[in-house]
Amino acid sequence: MSLEKIKKLREETQVSIKECKVALTEAQGDLEKAKEILRKKYGELAKKLEKRETKEGTVAVYLHNTKKIGAMVKILCETDFVAKSPDFQKLAQEICLQVAALDPNEIPLLEQEWIKDPSKKIKDLIEEAIAKFGENIVVAEYIRFQI
Repeated sequence: MSLEKIKKLREETQVSIKECKVALTEAQGDLEKAKEILRKKYGELAKKLEKRETKEGTVAVYLHNTKKIGAMVKILCETDFVAKSPDFQKLAQEICLQVAALDPNEIPLLEQEWIKDPSKKIKDLIEEAIAKFGENIVVAEYIRFQI
């Protein structure tokens, strides 16, 4: 297995190099199978952590340049340390952008395909963040405004 494949998987999933190497080995070098292995692993980890209390978090806001669509999202995690991290802030902003782009009243937010990568759903983004931070993460509230 090449270092390039490990690097590419790491860039796409944000999982540790060690985990990427293990997944690629199990997938016999197949990048797509390795991604699926990691997604399954994320899901299992998310289920283990879902009972943990989330008291910290952040609120993200997005206003489209036309000033006709806006969104707010409240995302919770377990610790202030994670809540303040740039990666957690970026996750919140991505989900906020998603709410603005696709009305969650038509398709449930967590089941929507991510607008930046249709091969992933929003729940996949959250599961990846759970794996990365080792904390429970919840989209607690969201609202979309449109004129």
